Amino acid sequence: MRLKEILEKQLELIKLSEAELEKIKAETARFVKLIRAKTRAEVFIGGSLAKGTLIKKKIQDIDIFIRFKNEEKAREIKKLEISSYRRKIIHGSRDYLQFGKGKIVFEVVPVLKISKPEQARNITDLSYFHVNYIAKKIKKNKKLSDEIKLAKFFCFSQGCYGAESFIRGFSGYGLELLIIYYGSFEKWLRAMIKVKDKLVIDPKKHYKNKQEVLNELNEAKLSSPVVFVDPTFKQRNALAALSEETFSKFQKAASAFLKNPRLDFFKEKEISEKGFNLILKAKTNKQEGDIAGTKLLKFFNFLKAELEKKFEVRNSAFHYDDGKKANYYFKIKPKPIILSGPPVKLKLAVANFKKAHKRTFVKAGKVCAKEKAVSVKRFLNNIKKKMSEMGIVGLN
Repeated sequence: MRLKEILEKQLELIKLSEAELEKIKAETARFVKLIRAKTRAEVFIGGSLAKGTLIKKKIQDIDIFIRFKNEEKAREIKKLEISSYRRKIIHGSRDYLQFGKGKIVFEVVPVLKISKPEQARNITDLSYFHVNYIAKKIKKNKKLSDEIKLAKFFCFSQGCYGAESFIRGFSGYGLELLIIYYGSFEKWLRAMIKVKDKLVIDPKKHYKNKQEVLNELNEAKLSSPVVFVDPTFKQRNALAALSEETFSKFQKAASAFLKNPRLDFFKEKEISEKGFNLILKAKTNKQEGDIAGTKLLKFFNFLKAELEKKFEVRNSAFHYDDGKKANYYFKIKPKPIILSGPPVKLKLAVANFKKAHKRTFVKAGKVCAKEKAVSVKRFLNNIKKKMSEMGIVGLN
C-alpha cells in the first residue's frame, strides 16, 4: 500500500468513534463536577482530551488540573477523596492523585495559578499555557489532530514516546509542537531523518538566530539533538528530555517506514525470547512509573556491564511496561578467564604460578593462565549482593 493509504488505515484503527469520545467526555464532566464540589480552586481539563488528540487505549488516562494560589494550598490535594473511585497518591516533585474507575484513570494534578510562564515553580505549572496553545492551533487547522495522533502512536510503537528518564524520548507536548511546525506527520518524518547536527527550532522567533538560542538557554537544556524553543516560554526547550540514543533509534525507524510503509511500524515490538539464553525478571520497591522504570533500567545497564566482564554479550534488551517489574534479556556466551602471571625470567614465581594454575601459556613475556569461565549461577549470586543498594529487591 502507498503511504497515504497506510496512514488512513492506521487512523481508522486508533481514532475513537464519536460515541466512544462522547462517553469519555461525559464521564470526565461528571468527575470534574465532583472535584469542583470539593474545592474552591479553578479546575481545568488538560492532556489529549482537551487538545482533541485522544486515541484508542485499553485504559484512558485523563489529565485534570487544579490551580491553587500557593504551594501550601497545592499540598492539600492529598486530602481529596472521591467516593466510588480507586484512589492512589503518586509521589514526585509535587505529589498528585490518580482516581480510577472502569477503563478511565483521572490524574488530578495540583498546579499554581500563575499569569506568566516565568512564575512557574514546577513543569506542570506550564500545562495551562501548553493546553491553550495547542488547542488553539488545532482549532485553526483540525487536520493537525489526526497528524498528531499518528506521530504519538508511531513513537510509542517504536519505544520513543515519553520524557521519562528510562525512555528519554519525545514528550507529548514536544510532538504536538513538531507536528504543528511541520504541518503533517509525513513532513515531520522527512525532516527528522535529515537531522545530523543539532537542529534548533524557534517558531515564535524568541531569539535572533540559532547561536543566540545556544548561548541563552541553560546548557542542561541543550543536550537534545533537536532543540525546540517553547512558544509559550522562551527559556525552555520542549524537547530537552530527548536523548541522542533514542533519536537515533527513531531516525532509523522513520527512514525504514518511509522507504517501505507498513502498518507493522505502528505495532509495539514484542521481544522474542527465542533469541536470548538468559532472561531475568527484576523487581524494585520504588514507586511505579518514572522512578521505578529509571531504577530498573539503571540496574539493567549495570548488570550488562558486569556481564561483559565475564561473558561475551551478543545481544540484550530491556522491557518495562509499568508497575515495579521489568524483564531483562541477554544472549551471552561464556568466555574463559585469562590471568596474567609473572614475567618468564622470574623462575621461582613462574613455578609457583604453574602449580596454582593448570592451563598456562606465555604471552608478551609473561606466564598467563586460562581459567574456566564463571557460571551464570555464581555470577548472579555475586551480583545480588549489590541489588539492595540500587533499589532492586528481586532478580530471578
